[in-house]
Amino acid sequence: MKDLPVSQISTFTLMRFNGLSNTFWIFGQMGKAQKKLEEVPGLLFFKLLGSGGGNGFSKSLNVNVYALHCVWESEQNATDFFELSDTFSEFKIKSAEIFYIFLKAVKAHGLWDGTNPYELQNLSPNGPVVVITRARIKLKFLLKFWRHVPSLGRKVSQAEGSIFSIGIGEYPWFMQATFSIWDSYEAMRAYAYGSPLHMEVIKNTRELGWYSEELFANFIPYKTVGKWNELDFHLDQKV
Repeated sequence: MKDLPVSQISTFTLMRFNGLSNTFWIFGQMGKAQKKLEEVPGLLFFKLLGSGGGNGFSKSLNVNVYALHCVWESEQNATDFFELSDTFSEFKIKSAEIFYIFLKAVKAHGLWDGTNPYELQNLSPNGPVVVITRARIKLKFLLKFWRHVPSLGRKVSQAEGSIFSIGIGEYPWFMQATFSIWDSYEAMRAYAYGSPLHMEVIKNTRELGWYSEELFANFIPYKTVGKWNELDFHLDQKV
């Protein structure tokens, strides 16, 4: 008997909010949206995330840019949410800019809040790849961690094959995540294992145990909706 195809997909949404009232509104949603999102049909896992200054790799906060990462039972559940949900309609109405990308997970290890939410698909990356990393930093290592991160963020954006990257997080400073798009799996690996600064962070992570929890996941992106000024990247294909 053949294995049934995996229907689970993930999405990552970037949102920019301008104006004082909209900024206060989205900041309030970091707590208020939780209950609404828990009731969305087919939504298996979600995180509403803030961002840092610049490209997000900063101790300062960017009060205008937020992200919503979701894992869905199926693409239809995601489409219904983005097109029909009153909850997401509020985000669309109040945001000045919105962009979302559909993803299929191909590799994931580690935990996010005690779980690995991704069901992996047997697909070979032969085009762009997306990487999401997430870590809960031990308080005693916060200063050491933040000495490296701003420089690391600049290196990611300058790396060959890097299309886009942003630093995001559930809570400032000690629950951090990154989202990045690369033009190929080979380019991502070349940076991950060829950058001296990145290798130093990996070494410190392993030897010193900076994190109390971490997760690393690779995805194949296959569809995008909307636009983001810093990102010239559009897809609409079958995977």
